[in-house]
Parts: sequence; C-alpha cells; structure tokens
Amino acid sequence: MSRLSIETPGRAQTVLGGLHRDMGRRISASQPGLCPVDMSLNFLRLCHAQTCGKCVPCRVGLSQLADLIEQVLDRTATKETIDLIEATARVIADSADCAIGYEAAHMVLKGVRGFREDFEEHAFHGRCICALSHPVPCVSVCPAHVDVPGYVALVREGRYSDAVRLIRKDNPFPSACAYVCEHPCEAQCRRRMVDDAVNICGLKRFAVDHGEDTPVPEKAPETGKTVAIIGGGPGGLTAAYYLTLMGHKVTVYEQRPKLGGMLRYGIPDYRLPQEVLDRDIDYILSAGIAVHTGVSIGKDLTMADIQRSFDAVYIAIGAHNDKKLGLEGETSKNVVSAVELLRGIGEGKAPDFTGKKVCVVGGGNVSMDATRTALRLGAESVTCVYRRRVEDMTALAEEIEEAMAEGCQILPLQAPARIEADENGCVTALWTRPQHIGPYGSDGRPKPVAADAPEFRIPCDYVIVAIGQAIEAKPFEAVGVTTQRGAIQADLSSAVPGLDNVFAGGDAVSGPATVIRAVAAGKVAADNIDAYLGFDHKIHTDVEIPPAHLTNSPPCGRVNLKNRHLDCYCGDFTLLKEGMTLEEAQQEAGRCLRCDHFGYGIFKGGRNTEW
Repeated sequence: MSRLSIETPGRAQTVLGGLHRDMGRRISASQPGLCPVDMSLNFLRLCHAQTCGKCVPCRVGLSQLADLIEQVLDRTATKETIDLIEATARVIADSADCAIGYEAAHMVLKGVRGFREDFEEHAFHGRCICALSHPVPCVSVCPAHVDVPGYVALVREGRYSDAVRLIRKDNPFPSACAYVCEHPCEAQCRRRMVDDAVNICGLKRFAVDHGEDTPVPEKAPETGKTVAIIGGGPGGLTAAYYLTLMGHKVTVYEQRPKLGGMLRYGIPDYRLPQEVLDRDIDYILSAGIAVHTGVSIGKDLTMADIQRSFDAVYIAIGAHNDKKLGLEGETSKNVVSAVELLRGIGEGKAPDFTGKKVCVVGGGNVSMDATRTALRLGAESVTCVYRRRVEDMTALAEEIEEAMAEGCQILPLQAPARIEADENGCVTALWTRPQHIGPYGSDGRPKPVAADAPEFRIPCDYVIVAIGQAIEAKPFEAVGVTTQRGAIQADLSSAVPGLDNVFAGGDAVSGPATVIRAVAAGKVAADNIDAYLGFDHKIHTDVEIPPAHLTNSPPCGRVNLKNRHLDCYCGDFTLLKEGMTLEEAQQEAGRCLRCDHFGYGIFKGGRNTEW
C-alpha cells in the first residue's frame, strides 16, 4: 500500500477558492463613505473564521474583540470600552502565534487609532459620521464626480452627443480625458463583483469620437466681476470655463505659445493627438474667454498688478520645472530632463536619437512617456532604470506593459549612482547601485536597500531624468503666497491663506498629479471663487438619462482597447490605441449595473444634477 498519494482539491475547496476570489472582488469594489466601524467588525469576523484555534490570543481574543466592537455599534459601549478594544488588540498583536492573529489585531489597532472619532460617535450618540454624498461608487471616486452611469447609459442608447454634454457638466475636457485619464472610477466599479470593471474610459472615448459638435450652454447674466486665471492647462481652463458660464469675465494668462499645459507639452501625440486636445480647448474658448499667451508672470506682468486689476485670481501654473538627481556627472552633455524633452517635442523641437542608447531614470507615467518617446525618436535601445521593483512603479500598469511590448527594457532595483562622461563632457554611461527590497516605509511601499553587490555600468549616449517636477513660485511669493516643499499652500476651498482674493490649485498645490485631478481642482476653484464674489450660480444640464434596463446581467468579458501593431516605432507618433467598434461599445455599455438606479443609488436620488 502506498504511503503517499497525489492530493487533489475536493469540491468544497474548489468552490471555496471561487468564493475567496468573489470576496476579493467585492471588497475591492467597496465605495468610499461606508461605516468604518461596521466594516472593521466584519473584516475582523472574516479573520476569526481563518483561525486554526491553536493559540488563545487568536481563538479567544479575536472573538472578544468582535464582541467589544459590536457593543460600540449597539451603543452599549463607554469610553473605557474603546480603550479596552485598543488594549486587547495590542495584547493580541504582541502574543498571537502567527499572522492570522497578529495581523487581524493590527488591523483593529489601525482602525481604533485612525478613526477613533467614529468609534466614539457610535458609542456616545448612536450615529455614523461618514456620509455618502455620491452613493454611486464610480461617481464617488472620480475626482470631478462625473455622472458615469448617466453617460454610459447614453452611449448604450446611441446618444453620443448627449453623453459628451453630460460629461461637460463636470469636466470640460471629455476628449482629453477619454484618451489619457487614469480612470480611478474603474477601480471601484461595482461590476467587479460580477466579473471585471466596465471599460468606462473606453466608452467615454467612443462617445467623444462619435458625438457631434454642440454649442456651449447658455451663460448666466453678466456679473461685472473679473477673474484672472494664471496658467492655461487643464486646471486653469476648467476654472475659466465654469466661471465664464457663471457670468464672470475671465482672462487667462499662459506662459507658453499655446494653451493646454502638460496635456500639450507633456503627453506625446501617440497617446493624445493635438487635434483631440484642440477640440476640447476650442470648445472651452467658445464660451467667450480672453486669452493672452506668451506671458510670463514676474517678467511681463507682476502678480501684484494682476491682483489689483482683477476681483479674483486663480493660480494654476502646474509643475513644469524638473527635479535633479544630485549625482556626479549630472551636468554632462546629453543629460536632459523628461519634462524638457517632452516640452521640446510639443513645441516642434524634437531631438534625434537615431542609433543612440538611452537611459531613462524614474518609475512614473512621465518616465514611461519619455521611455516610449525615445524609442520613437530613433533610439537603438532604451532602458528605464528604477530603484524599486516593477510592481512598485507609480506608472499605470498598462503603460509599463506597453513600453515593454514595444521593446523598451525596464531595469528595476537599480539606484543611479553617478553619470560617466568622456573627455568632451558627453555622457558615456550611467552607473547604478544594485538594491534589494526592504521594509515598508511610511508611504505604504517597501523601501529599496543597498545590496551587497558591485556597481553596475549601463553604456548610454543620453540620460533622461524623470524623477518628479517642481514649480516656479518666486513671482507669487512676492505678494505673500506661501510655499512648502515646492508647492503653493492653499486650503481645500482653493483659497490661499492670508491673501484676500487669491486662489490656487492643481499640480502647483498638490504636486504632479493627473489630468482629472487638475480638472477637479479647477471645478472646486470656480465654485468657491463664485461664492467669494458674492454669488451662488449653479452648473447643470438638461440631458435626460435613459431609464435602466430591467434585464439580467450575466458574467461577460470586458472589452479592452487594442493597440495598432507596428513593425517599427521609429518616427511614428500617430495614435497607437484603437477605439471600440459599435458592437463592442454596445456590449460594454450593457455591462453597466446602473448603480444610479438600483440599490442605494436610487435611495439617495441617484445623481447630483447640478453643483
């Protein structure tokens, strides 16, 4: 009789494995605003179900913790109960045998320390202080709170122009965002509970590609108030558009020859064609906005003059200055910043990398743009050097995958050490210091640690630095605008503390972020500038949303956009990603669960029709 046998999972384990995957999708699709105490209790119960029962802290302690948190929700707890929750969790964390117990306790500790006020509100007043101002998950996590289910439903009905009109209620850059948005809405899509997120960004692109031109909405009566917008990027133009619709007279000052900011001077044409961007900008300007390009604040005009001449000023200058590595040899010839490279291409001054070896330093979206652009400029080889792991890169996963598919090399766990140059001062190599991954840092990512290995030499002709961006704040500091760590200080309403009529937002305040976050900042600024000027205008649309289809929605695969196949990428800056076909768009729009109608969405009214 054999002593060993091949083990195969039984039916129960197979089904349970599927339930694990289902639960993982469900948790990942949880929208912001859920009661953190209630969620903590249920996470704890799940952890307790995993215990083997061997050690007392886990078997008994987690059960006691659950009972204590339940007292908080039942309003039978006292302040001492909350203190006891923290003390009990601390003991379990210190004494449990394995991660099942001590990580569950750590989770409770993080909760009771991170949102203790929620525990106290439940215990003392029997209410939750969290609220769902946007009950639909995709709308909630979109920084601009665009009505996603509404325009997806309109695409399904073939009403593409209406879909674009609905988007413009909250985002005047529907075309640009359809091509380059980071789509945080998809991360919380409730369809993930069934199979996978709806391709929201792809449907938006289908709408903008097939919709017809529509006129600008009717503007409010003129208020006689004037507003200056410093910066013609997505944040500045968003604020300008909505303030103009509110009846204010808006003037935009832009340093570059053309409007668009980083959309024009930071994103390559193969991702966002110029004509697509111009479509959005032309529509915005048709509202009646005055524009002055080629104006540098501090040189052509002073901030003090602008502040005196206008009733309100919004600073939306973005982050266009590059950051330095601080390495030996960084001043060598052919060391360029990614910002400088992409800006030059946007201005029609593209360098020639034919036959050259290029190293790109950085792991964000800008580094991926620079990496893929270098290949199109004729580089023989392109290597992206990053000091962390590939999975720790902040660039979108699809951007990394596409860069590698195009033939670019990603070299992780290599920290730049110095730049080697020849006798003429030209770059010959990038030296890196090998790393290994280490403990987690305060940012929630594991930190790289220097490895016990010799330095690594990467021969190259160019080094492109893409480690972040900064702002030029001196002209604004002259009037009292304060900065900290290279960013303008502004409160959540966009008002600059200490200055009566000055507001700021976008990358200049938050640091380098995404297009949709800049749009959201411009929308917030417009609303609060309008209030500062003494008004309460509302932005709305008359687009009627189709009723939900009362049909079943079985699991169905997600439609992903495809890239054009190219044998050679050199010199080809034409649009790479292809849009959906009509058949694909209809199927994908039909996958939407219409959370604006079903469940809590309809209970809360489903949507915000104005702001």
